[in-house]
Amino acid sequence: MLRQRTIKARVSTTGVGLHSGQRVELTLRPAAPDAGIVFRRIDLDEPVDIPAVADRVTDTRMASTLTAADAGPGAAVKVATVEHLMSALAGLGIDNLYVDVTAPEIPILDGSAGSFVFLIQSVGIVEQNAPKRFIRVKRAVEVRDGDKWARLEPHEGFKLRFSIEFGHPAIDATGQQYEIDFATTSYVKEIARARTFGFVQDVEALRAVGLAQGGSLENAIVMDEYRVLNTEGLRFDDEFVKHKILDAIGDLYLIGHPLLAIYSAYKSGHAMNNLLLRELLAQPDAYEIVSFEQRRAAPTLFALDWSPA
Repeated sequence: MLRQRTIKARVSTTGVGLHSGQRVELTLRPAAPDAGIVFRRIDLDEPVDIPAVADRVTDTRMASTLTAADAGPGAAVKVATVEHLMSALAGLGIDNLYVDVTAPEIPILDGSAGSFVFLIQSVGIVEQNAPKRFIRVKRAVEVRDGDKWARLEPHEGFKLRFSIEFGHPAIDATGQQYEIDFATTSYVKEIARARTFGFVQDVEALRAVGLAQGGSLENAIVMDEYRVLNTEGLRFDDEFVKHKILDAIGDLYLIGHPLLAIYSAYKSGHAMNNLLLRELLAQPDAYEIVSFEQRRAAPTLFALDWSPA
């Protein structure tokens, strides 16, 4: 049986929120089978749980933000910038986890998913006595907004294709298209360390609306009108498009289970990724939930990063 997974023990870290600038303590705790990924705001007088599911995404400006409820007191309880942690959980095959935070945003750490991967690997992963459930896409689903688009198509595995177009010299000089099949390529080695990025000329406008308060050269690739300002340069020749794939993996994992699909996108972002999930879920004939009683019968996906725990 291909089994669900959680972590072996609790593990904690401290950082700042990319957009809020607030100091935040984050603790990852094991969770029982079928619990899913649950964020918990433990800084409140009464802790509030926020499930990591697509219909709880309420803000996609520069990040994916989850809200506890549509109305009542829960409508004010949020946790922002969940996509990098969610990407790491997808890449390592974690199905069940509690994420305790002391502020309304996940810490940005180094701006990638790599620090979260390290945290999880430091305590280890354990398989649970319950079948892992997948969402298998049965027919193509697509969303568009002007020239931007995102699509899911049937595939017995997990493959992503992404194209970006920013019209910036530093980005134009790098690879702007990337395709990855996790049956043959490691998420940890090729995607997890790709950092978020931004432009100096946008910082003032973002901070005026309460965003990017904690951004710095320590947790993002920063560019002026012509070049990358980070003295160490890029981690990958195509780090920009790889980070967009990292974000997409995290956004897509908010559907609640690993996808069996090909994801293709052009200039997509958090808003369109969430819209794509909602469009898929609105068409019950476009997908099915499956599990695999025999590991050998399962599709080959994340083969290099989902080794038996």
